[in-house]
Amino acid sequence: RACPAYLMSGKETAMTDLIPIRTTDMPADMGALLRDYPRDGWDANPHFAKSTRQWMRAHEKFRVLSDHLHDQTAGFLDHSVDPDDFADHLGRYGTALVQNLHGHHHFEDRTFFPELSAADPRFDAGLEILEKDHEALDQVLDSFARTGSRVIKLVQLDVRAAHEEAGVLETQTSAIRAFLQRHLGDEEDLAVPVILHHALRG
Repeated sequence: RACPAYLMSGKETAMTDLIPIRTTDMPADMGALLRDYPRDGWDANPHFAKSTRQWMRAHEKFRVLSDHLHDQTAGFLDHSVDPDDFADHLGRYGTALVQNLHGHHHFEDRTFFPELSAADPRFDAGLEILEKDHEALDQVLDSFARTGSRVIKLVQLDVRAAHEEAGVLETQTSAIRAFLQRHLGDEEDLAVPVILHHALRG
């Protein structure tokens, strides 16, 4: 059974933040149904249900949020974003990303993935990798939330210190963005063909 490997990278500060990012490919078996149900045909498939479209729209929102947070952090570091505006965006959109991703993963692990496994157990190895992705991303999100809270407080107390801490935050937002880009794409490529093939969630 395939197991994920993780690349540990970090940026040294008073403490080390370890960012786990999967570097292994998904199992080759995952492509079996994807070849029969390629992405460019999903929209026209009668079994591409409203609930599946909503699930994918949530993924797109996560991509947009992670891009926005990374861009805002980079702008704060290069002084093109006002510190107070940055702190406001970080508080609102950072909280939205963390809370919604945690809720989304809980739904997938408890309800969505078991449904896919029951329909087609050939893809259990891929689902196991995606679940481990969730565990790793939860660690990153918790670290991001702690760093973000410190930066928001420091913006009011010491902007120079906030910039130093934001360097760690930029590493974290970059990792989250890269992680989501890979994980969400793999998740969609595995799940949607199973849904279409077995006419689930109609």
